[in-house]
Amino acid sequence: MRDRPPSKVPDIRVDIASGVKLSSKVKTFLGIVVSVLALDLWTKSWALTALRDQSMELFGGAVPLTLAFNRGAAFGLSIGDDPRWVFIPISIFAVILLGTLLSQARSTDVLRVVSVSLVMAGALGNLYDRVRWDRGVVDFIGPIDLGFMDWPIFNVADMAISCGAVLLALSFWLEELEEPAPDGATVSPTPPAGE
Repeated sequence: MRDRPPSKVPDIRVDIASGVKLSSKVKTFLGIVVSVLALDLWTKSWALTALRDQSMELFGGAVPLTLAFNRGAAFGLSIGDDPRWVFIPISIFAVILLGTLLSQARSTDVLRVVSVSLVMAGALGNLYDRVRWDRGVVDFIGPIDLGFMDWPIFNVADMAISCGAVLLALSFWLEELEEPAPDGATVSPTPPAGE
């Protein structure tokens, strides 16, 4: 039997007797995306009903719940009258880019798989809102008073994107630390003793 070069395509094996067997990378990805997307869509549906005529508070007022529609970018940044036609293609491009990152990730790189999955789930949740109507993305958590400013209103998808982006940056940084220095030299984070 010949050795085959590693494939960048997700490892999905089909066994006629037992059905489809998914790699751990694909299982992790699907588990996170489906869970976060379901939670995002359910909480937005709840907010549209429960917060339509009133705001609510959690944790003694520390976390207000206020229904808002964000037609702009993160933190309510506006870029014109109907920005959804800017954000829909950007979101689709981001999902394709994230799919590429996922396919290139080693199956043992759990941090990369989790981070990409979180960002993709959040991007899909907000993309759904932009495609379904022109009112914008449904936000409902906040504004949160930080004492020096009010943190903008956000949703579950935004939390997934933010957490995933931080984890993805950490993943890239850790990957960079693992790479050998050019010309076979080693990089030592601290100088040898006595220097």
